[in-house]
Amino acid sequence: MKATFTSLEQLPLTLNADQLAQVLGISRANAYCLMHTRGFPTLKIGKRMMVPKDKLMDWMEKEVSTR
Repeated sequence: MKATFTSLEQLPLTLNADQLAQVLGISRANAYCLMHTRGFPTLKIGKRMMVPKDKLMDWMEKEVSTR
């Protein structure tokens, strides 16, 4: 069963591609594309790619303010 997040506090410390897709309202494939984008805060642990919640929020703030 897929977890549903209703607030920032409910997000885990790191998000995988499925969780990132859910949070951003994009497809899983687009989440992976984003995670491979230069400048996006992806943490690689072996073959796993995770996005730290705090770095995602920082990245979103930066992207909003530069556009």
